[in-house]
Amino acid sequence: MEKCTIKAPGKINLHLGVGEKRDHGYHELESLFASLDFGDFLRFECTSREGDCNIIINWEMKNEFHDFPLEDNLVYKAVSLFREEIGFNSGLNISLIKRIPLGAGLGGGSSDAASTLAALDFLARTALPMEKLEEMALKLGSDVPFFLHGGAAYVSGRGEIIEPLPSPRELWVVLVKPSFSSDTASAFRLLDRARDSGIVSKDKFSMKALSREAIVRALEDDPANWPFYNDFLPVFLEQDGGNALAYRHILGSLESLGASFTGLSGSGSCCFGVFNSENTALFAEKSLEAEGNFTRSTFFLAEKPNPVVEY
Repeated sequence: MEKCTIKAPGKINLHLGVGEKRDHGYHELESLFASLDFGDFLRFECTSREGDCNIIINWEMKNEFHDFPLEDNLVYKAVSLFREEIGFNSGLNISLIKRIPLGAGLGGGSSDAASTLAALDFLARTALPMEKLEEMALKLGSDVPFFLHGGAAYVSGRGEIIEPLPSPRELWVVLVKPSFSSDTASAFRLLDRARDSGIVSKDKFSMKALSREAIVRALEDDPANWPFYNDFLPVFLEQDGGNALAYRHILGSLESLGASFTGLSGSGSCCFGVFNSENTALFAEKSLEAEGNFTRSTFFLAEKPNPVVEY
């Protein structure tokens, strides 16, 4: 029987600008995606039971378990979509080692979906053009197409316009997720209300004013000089309650522990710090983990992982 193992890397948004909501119901985005060495793993095994799809999820994170319907799982949705459009009907046993926490803004589900499309394309020997894979990926979610490319990229539109960029090098990233998660749809509604009420400004620096060369130069510069921001962060920090305090504490702690750049990934809840020194990053990881946060030190991934097929 044919087997396939593939890594599904997480990501952070070094920059995330949110535009107005368009007629199609999605906000226009401009973002700098950067994939990470930290991620999930998926193992696929073809079986003789045509049409079957069994998914076993192994949660690696402490106290992390989610029991939701199979049809809501993005891996299952990716399998169903691939079969519907391509016709691959082999039975599948799928083992998902889940390392990326949910509701963190690290793209775990989107990366799992993209890796599933890539793995099935390999197992089915269809060698689909990237344009077709991207078309299917966008049906699964706005972030999914990026993970077919990996590395770093300037992403715009609703996520379908992807311009690859060189990944930052010789830098370490410390991920820090507080005890709570963030719901993407709720975060967008909160941002829209904050803008309509004037709590936060609609006018900000736009990366669209920068050329590709200028963005590349910025990424090559010391992270302390990066001009990037996340539109959700000031909204979250203006809220009453413990979540805003937690964000302020984590970001302040990362900065005091030596991070050259700090930010929020996606619509939260994971914060991150970018460090010039591995030792400093590891010390920050241990310090913030001791406070009860989910923490992980990692680095930027230069390219997408490819499926490894075993016979």
